[in-house]
Amino acid sequence: MNPFRPAGRASVERTPIRAELPSAKTSGTTATLRLYDPIDSWGEWWGISAKEFTRVLDELPDDVTEIRLLINSPGGEVFEGIAIMNALRSHPAKVTAIVEGIAASSASFIAAAADELVMMQNSQLYIHNAWAIVLGDAADMRDVADELENSFDRNIASVYAAKSGDTVEHWLAEMEKDRFLTAEEAVAEKLADRIEGVGDAESAKAKFDLSVFARKDGRRAAARADVQTPSSSEPGTPNRKETVVAHDDFMAGVRDRLGVTDADASDETVMAALDEVLAEQAETPAAPAATLPDGAIIVDKAAHEQLVSDAAAGRTAMNAINAQRRDGIIAAAMQDGRIAASAKDGWRAQLDKDEDGIKALLESFPKNAVPVEEVGHSDTLTSAEDAMYSQAFPTEEVAR
Repeated sequence: MNPFRPAGRASVERTPIRAELPSAKTSGTTATLRLYDPIDSWGEWWGISAKEFTRVLDELPDDVTEIRLLINSPGGEVFEGIAIMNALRSHPAKVTAIVEGIAASSASFIAAAADELVMMQNSQLYIHNAWAIVLGDAADMRDVADELENSFDRNIASVYAAKSGDTVEHWLAEMEKDRFLTAEEAVAEKLADRIEGVGDAESAKAKFDLSVFARKDGRRAAARADVQTPSSSEPGTPNRKETVVAHDDFMAGVRDRLGVTDADASDETVMAALDEVLAEQAETPAAPAATLPDGAIIVDKAAHEQLVSDAAAGRTAMNAINAQRRDGIIAAAMQDGRIAASAKDGWRAQLDKDEDGIKALLESFPKNAVPVEEVGHSDTLTSAEDAMYSQAFPTEEVAR
């Protein structure tokens, strides 16, 4: 999952992770581009990719002499950010980066590489050491750690050094501190050229989940309970992005068949359209009262067969939606450390019986009661969550 997407805050208004292509507006020979989302190689729903950004950059008129890059982004993938940065460097127009809220992580070095960096009042930059997720043995861990320090960190620090005139070592030390720089500090550190206008960095930061950058006891708490590493796309556990895409494709097909033209229509809207179609098809001319008993109607055979088929398709669609929602409840409980992976099947079965009650019960469990990262396993259930499950649903023997 995208680490900048707030977890457990579905009812809170926030900047959506879905990213429109960077919109370009031109005024004379000046073009405006907006980087308002995470930087992610998947693009589209997940954030702005270098491919999307450069496609819009290539479409700018040839007579553009200045690009105003407006930034409010939590950053994201390093090499996607480097590709965007170098595309802007290669463009013949002067690039003026304007931080309207926050330029964090990879968005900060994109801003620093511009010909001019302007901080709006109250806006912020955020700089930190690069980090990664790795699976492997101790040698693999050491190799990745060395690569992060000797390649990624120094590469990023060199961008800040080129802008400010300070040494790479100076910026490596500053990145180690995980610094949020105010507009004034950014100018004092010579990363920004000037301050202008009015901004609101705290409000901008609230639109993204930046807790992934938090440190605990002086070190970054990278393995947060509410952040789960992406699963493999190989046979076995499906990749979450693939599941989302499959569901989107399915719902798109349902929308087309029902004539719903709004591509962003919610599942509830689609199901309401399905109910309306079924209701219309159920309407038939009234049968002669003298020939039919009360409660009976005459339905054309073809219409009846179509009605049965549509009802079955609607039920299949609803079952798929219910299953995905309930899978999401279990996944969220595991991500929050409320239940252990060994008991997920049992909890999932209970959701099919009483979704509201079981969901409320899961949400009442304390977070982080179960470690998110596996440090070993046993063929016996010993976690606090397993004990609560056994108490809620006693059986003679726990299934394994």
